Amino acid sequence: MATPHNSAKKGDFAKTVLMPGDPLRAKWIAETFLENAVLVNNVRGVQGYTGYYKGKRVSVMASGMGQPAIGIYSYELFHEYGVECIIRVGTMGGYSEKLHVGDTVIGVGACTNGNFIAQYGLPGTFAPLADFNLARQAAQVLEANKTPYHAGNILSSDVFYAEQENGEQWKKMGVLGVEMEAAALYATAARAGKKALALLAVSDSFVYPEENMSALDRQTTLTTLIETALAVAEG
Repeated sequence: MATPHNSAKKGDFAKTVLMPGDPLRAKWIAETFLENAVLVNNVRGVQGYTGYYKGKRVSVMASGMGQPAIGIYSYELFHEYGVECIIRVGTMGGYSEKLHVGDTVIGVGACTNGNFIAQYGLPGTFAPLADFNLARQAAQVLEANKTPYHAGNILSSDVFYAEQENGEQWKKMGVLGVEMEAAALYATAARAGKKALALLAVSDSFVYPEENMSALDRQTTLTTLIETALAVAEG
């Protein structure tokens, strides 16, 4: 059944959906990694495809930018389309000296400075976490391929151009870097009883700005990230 943001029919999406922020990256993933990929949604240009990777049925669909956007698309996929697992494949800015541009990060937990989780009316603070088994499998794939990675806490920020840059305060708490979607995805998955993981590539660095990726690099590279996500995708 179609939703206000998705024209796909029931059954058009696989059990696992890879979710980059950028619709053009979703298109690139489908065309580069999937066989027999079919466009199943293009409402507002937010492209969703379903195809096969090494015989496994997998979908990829963009989330747009920010927690409200991924909150909409992940909610509809989990609740209306029977999706069981969403793997965010995106980019982040690195706070830590340990992270260099191009590094892979497993977002084990996601802090946030936003208000998305207030909707649940909890009597305290919810800690959004990745699915442990998905995170463990991603680590095993990266280790088997001898690919260095970092795993830990990230920040999902509601602000890109901040009046007051507070990255240092998060860095003091061991937060590896910042992106804009994972906390809402993890919270939505938790409420739906589904699985979620954020696999991220460091595209920008607050420590080493000379290493920063171009917009085109962010759109059409990150092969290791995508292949890792596809390897752990559940068919």
